[in-house]
Amino acid sequence: MNINSLIPKLVLLVFTVLVLGSCKKDAGEGGTSTITGKVIVYDFDPGFNSAQDTFPARDEDVYIIYGADHATYDNDYKTSHDGSYEFKYLQKGQYKLFAYSKDSTGAYNGTVNGASPKVPVFVNVEITDKNQTVVAPDIIILKNNQ
Repeated sequence: MNINSLIPKLVLLVFTVLVLGSCKKDAGEGGTSTITGKVIVYDFDPGFNSAQDTFPARDEDVYIIYGADHATYDNDYKTSHDGSYEFKYLQKGQYKLFAYSKDSTGAYNGTVNGASPKVPVFVNVEITDKNQTVVAPDIIILKNNQ
């Protein structure tokens, strides 16, 4: 073999190793970590003056946003009978989780004492290692008998 014919192949090999070695996976699917948590309902009277009951949020949608710079959600999960949810196979990185709650003030859309629109309630979570299970803070949502 001629050394001159090996040089282009070596350059290509070094370039490929550098490019592939510098690739960093962002937050999202494809990893070995899990985020778990619970959604809790505070059930208020119709005027949102006092909480009548507290219980696990059954069959509620929980949304996950991969990374700190994204605005739209990437995946969702329905809570179980005990309000729990689980997002599996995640990479290291930052995540935002949210569920929708009634707006107790009506200020979200400018209709105080009107119909209570839904507003997102966010919690932030970070996965720092492979094979990690992170328990997110409880997501507290409000409901009332309206």
